[in-house]
Amino acid sequence: MHYGIIGFPLSHSFSEKYFTNKFQTEGILGCDFKLFPIKEISELPELLKTNILSGFSVTIPYKEKILNFLDDIDETAQKIGAVNCVKVDYDAVNKPFLIGYNTDIFGFSMSIKPFLASQHERALILGTGGASKAVKYVLDELGIQSTFVSRLPQISNCASYEMLNKNAIKNNLLIINTTPVGMFPHTFEKPNIPYEFLTKQHLLFDLIYNPVETEFLKEGKKYGTLVENGMNMLALQAEKAWEIWNAQ
Repeated sequence: MHYGIIGFPLSHSFSEKYFTNKFQTEGILGCDFKLFPIKEISELPELLKTNILSGFSVTIPYKEKILNFLDDIDETAQKIGAVNCVKVDYDAVNKPFLIGYNTDIFGFSMSIKPFLASQHERALILGTGGASKAVKYVLDELGIQSTFVSRLPQISNCASYEMLNKNAIKNNLLIINTTPVGMFPHTFEKPNIPYEFLTKQHLLFDLIYNPVETEFLKEGKKYGTLVENGMNMLALQAEKAWEIWNAQ
């Protein structure tokens, strides 16, 4: 059985290492997991002709673009408009049938819940890409009000980074980075927010897991802020994907 991940670039990805280790430690035979760094999502059909995959993960920048290539989509993934997990079935003539799911929802929900406290009533979601949609869905389910933040605020309920003043930080004690800013290899970058207004009441959650501690999280720790990276989320969503790929 062959699995993999599509995205571009993939130099930051731990998925191959995660699944290879899983196969070895759990004694799962006859399975492998590969990186497929495709520069355009249009390369996917050709990729599937030359690689007989049972399932694959989807990462930046294709979590929304993948929708046009699916034959079916899970109801929740359809609702939020983002897919990060694809199960591949084959018909009698070996034509692939792609079914899209979103396991980021499960991964984010389970990884952030242990850190939430009563003061985390409002949140800022940095970024408006595919991952941000899963985050928004989870926050809505938890009853946490949220506002997107983008360099180019073109959607409703979205602020610009220039609008993040002291009051904005004070009134949103949960700040989640869903952008790739600070991700390997650009580890010295960080989202442009006024960190000096952070407090011990804040929680910073970074979906990035490579590096383990981003500049975003380092800035938070300077002010005694509770911080968490995306490593646990990665593991949780990966296990959910494995469950989906192997469901009958």
